[in-house]
Order: sequence, then structure tokens, then C-alpha cells
Amino acid sequence: MRSLSAQNIIQIWEIGQGQHPIDRALTLLAFAYPDQLADDLAALSIGQRDWYLLTLRQLTFGSQMESYAECPKCAERLEFSLNVADIRVAESITVVNQEYTLTSGEFQLRFRLPNSKDLAAVVGYQDVNTVRRLIGQRCVLEVSCDGVAVTDGELSPAVIDELALQMAQCDPQAEVLLNLDCPACNYNWQVIFDIVAFFWSELSTQAKRLLREVHTLARFYSWSETDILAMSATRRQFYLDLSIREQGV
Repeated sequence: MRSLSAQNIIQIWEIGQGQHPIDRALTLLAFAYPDQLADDLAALSIGQRDWYLLTLRQLTFGSQMESYAECPKCAERLEFSLNVADIRVAESITVVNQEYTLTSGEFQLRFRLPNSKDLAAVVGYQDVNTVRRLIGQRCVLEVSCDGVAVTDGELSPAVIDELALQMAQCDPQAEVLLNLDCPACNYNWQVIFDIVAFFWSELSTQAKRLLREVHTLARFYSWSETDILAMSATRRQFYLDLSIREQGV
């Protein structure tokens, strides 16, 4: 994996305009791993996907991340810094398509971890229990009761809840919780860190900045977009500073 180039950033931003966040995540990975099949990237567990996105973000924009949240009690805006190391669960990621087992009472389950395809299948569902049941149906590979094969439709809500908890434990990078404290009212709460939304927001900001730079330099020097984006950030900034000074003369 290597960092995204200026051209990559604009291409991804353009492609992602009409995409769902699930598809945006896969678009980012497709640029990071151009030799990988789309189905293989979509088959990554959510934790694996997010681990790779964190790595790509670090290579592209660095380790430091500036974020904010709004206190749900008093609406105070909190600004805080994060480091990739703070939210990376493991230094390395496990292989794709591992299978896991769960014993709950008389039931024995064999399952895989949810992936992007599974999330796409439940888009639009608002009820958490319905989402868990549908994802469970997709990810459970085999169910038996006291050694006799049964269908997943015989699983109780309690078993489905236990399955969801076990999946989260097996794929910890899939749900990273941040503990926040409001300095204004001392309220404490947790938020989920969404690397897809965070990365996309940063990438959108950078893409628009790059397009403004292209506009300025193309107008002043008549260079092509391709040539401008092929420059390093240092060279682009140098020419931008020159153009500003020239216009100020």
C-alpha cells in the first residue's frame, strides 16, 4: 500500500460523490490495492477494511487526526486530537474469511465475520434487532442443536445478541469507541469513531483545495490539470505564492 496521490484524491472524490459510504470505503481500497479484485476487497471483514483504511489515511495525511464532537447534553463543541495508534486495535491484521464458532446453551454455531456486502444488504433498516437478525442469517454458516443440524430461524433473540457480541469481539477494529468528557457540563459519553466518514471528509476537503490550486495555476500559467497535479505539494505551493505576488505587483 502507498499513499494517495493528488490525482488519486480528486478521482476518488469525483467517483464517491454519488456513492454510499460503504461503496466509498471500497473505492478507497481499490485505489490503495489496484491489483486486488473488487469481490476480495468487499469480502474483508469490517474490522479488516477499517484497519486498511486507517493505514491508508496515515500514509496519505499522517498519523495525527483533528476531530470534534458535540456534547449531547449541553451542545458544547469539543475539539480534540487523535493519533492513528490510539484507535488501531492491532499492529497487524488477520487473514480474510476466517471462520469462528460459538456455543450458546444447546446451540452450536459456525460463522464468519460481517463484511461490506452484509452491511449493504441491511441498508435502510432502522431497527437494531432486525439488522442483527439479517446479518446473522447471512454470516451463520452452520447451526446445530445438541449435535443435530437446524436452521438459523430457530435461534432466539438472545442467541442472536450473543452472536453479535461474539462477532464484535472477533473483529474489534470494526467498532472503535471514544470516551469523551465535556469540559462545560462534565458529561461523559461514548461515540463510535467512523474511519470511513472521517477519511472521506478529509479527502473531500483536500480534493476541493487541489482543484482550487489547479484553477489558479492553470489560469496564471496555462498549465494542464495533469501537469499541476503531478507536482509535489511543495512545488505547487511555491508557484501559487509566486502567482499571488505577481498579481499583487
